[in-house]
Amino acid sequence: MSFDLKDGRIVIVGASLAGLRAAETLREKGFTGSLTLVGEEPELPYDRPPLSKAVLLGRAGAEDCGLPGRRSLDAHWRLGVRATGLDPEARRLLLADGEQLPYDRLLIATGTRARPWPNPEEAALDGVLTLRTSQDAARLARLLDARPHRVLVVGAGFTGSEIASACRERGLDVTVVERGRAPLIGALGGTVGAWAIRLQRAHGVDLRCGVTVTALLGRNGRLSGAELSDGSRIDAEVAVVCLGAVRNTEWLADSGLAAGPRGVACDAGCRVFTMYGIVTDDVFVAGDVARFPHPLFEYQLIALEHWGNAIAQAEVAAHNMVSPGPRRRPHLAVPSFWSSQFGLNIKSVGVPTFSDQVILAQGSPGERRLVAVYGYRGRITAAVTVDRAKWLEHYRHLIETAAPFPPGPGAADHLAGQEPVPSDVPDPRVLSHGPTVALTGHLPDWRLTLLRPAG
Repeated sequence: MSFDLKDGRIVIVGASLAGLRAAETLREKGFTGSLTLVGEEPELPYDRPPLSKAVLLGRAGAEDCGLPGRRSLDAHWRLGVRATGLDPEARRLLLADGEQLPYDRLLIATGTRARPWPNPEEAALDGVLTLRTSQDAARLARLLDARPHRVLVVGAGFTGSEIASACRERGLDVTVVERGRAPLIGALGGTVGAWAIRLQRAHGVDLRCGVTVTALLGRNGRLSGAELSDGSRIDAEVAVVCLGAVRNTEWLADSGLAAGPRGVACDAGCRVFTMYGIVTDDVFVAGDVARFPHPLFEYQLIALEHWGNAIAQAEVAAHNMVSPGPRRRPHLAVPSFWSSQFGLNIKSVGVPTFSDQVILAQGSPGERRLVAVYGYRGRITAAVTVDRAKWLEHYRHLIETAAPFPPGPGAADHLAGQEPVPSDVPDPRVLSHGPTVALTGHLPDWRLTLLRPAG
């Protein structure tokens, strides 16, 4: 179907990083028609990574994290209102206030939200919160400013580890409870997880692995502590629940699209699939909520919670929304992410969870600076660096060229005597509580009814 760059109507659902960059790209590509951005939060787009870093350390206010615009958008903003449904046949987006927005092209960029504490009464205690929005960060920063005698962090993924790091840098006592054997194990596997145990405990974190919080305790409506599965009890005035993210797809339940708890499935050009595996030509998806195939990882459907991926995928989606078929391009960027915690920069390229072996190519478990390289069936699929970021481009090239694993002498400094070990990553069919990358396989999210022609 042809699309009019001057008179067409494009609606973007999700007014955060992916939505903003997609809107800017649409204008850069010459789209001059009607452009509407819908966002559930009342704020203009803002940057989320500083919320668990600079904001918690008091180096920036949550209100200072707005995303700079690259150009004028001439867009209609519908902020503070949720999308509640989609009618693909009539090409209308349904909003919580009863409005229906017509569209010729639609981009889904609704991202994720923090997974809440499962007990609503305990979650409502004063002092219990999650960290996802700017309002969450502002509230947590105020609680930390009050210098609680102990902070409890439930979950030791990247967000939980960064919060624990901020607490220790502030001089606050912090207990981290992680159901897995080690911090970061869900995203980076057991080898880096074992290193993370030593790192956190060396910085004074009371780290409890292999246990869960069974109850949050309150007194007069305020958090007083927690009970753990090993029978112990912790006194705490603040508890930050870091149990991973929930992809915002519920509003698409009756849309007929391939959307479910693992995200919205699409092709490599960001075109959304219907629940029967038929690609649409007018509904696109980008950012944390998208599930897309990647040839470097055997066309597994990948869902990424990465800042860089949100931008790259949004730009591809926007380009394809206003380009004819022969000019469309795939989203093939190699995933990468970074985290700052305990005075170190952890950076990754590739997909560490898509691996069966890992080797420390540089550094050692006892050092603060290292490079872990991951392989799958004899080829390199990922690398994680700790304060050795200059090596990332080297390993990106090895991943893109399917270089053999383990890496050769030119890619490592002391592999002599070292042998690869199992990467000890979660089963890709099982979502961990806070994945940086989720390999979601080929199975649809819905049970489909087989349709056969009559006669």
